[in-house]
Amino acid sequence: MRENGQSRGPGSTEAGLTAKRTYGTVPGNSDSNPMKKTTNPPEPTFEQALTELEGLIDALEKGEMPLEESLAAFERGIGLTRLCQQSLEAAEQRVRILTDARPSAEPEPFDIHD
Repeated sequence: MRENGQSRGPGSTEAGLTAKRTYGTVPGNSDSNPMKKTTNPPEPTFEQALTELEGLIDALEKGEMPLEESLAAFERGIGLTRLCQQSLEAAEQRVRILTDARPSAEPEPFDIHD
């Protein structure tokens, strides 16, 4: 309510802030109980993530999903892309360490243009 006793309409800033505060909450995963532990599924392997990403790309390219479903698929795809990139960077670092003949080998930047 406003100071003068009038409430704001549904398009008002106050209503928008309320919507923003509650947007994105997951049913059954409330923060109301801080002692409750939530278990996240294990991260997929590189191969699993890549396969899922390819499936998401195919589905998005068909253009048959509703907007909200497309946005969710896009968001999931971004997360999978980042996971794959991290896996590739870790593998690259391991290869650099294993192929360096020095006992105190440090990872070095990889330049594909050499």
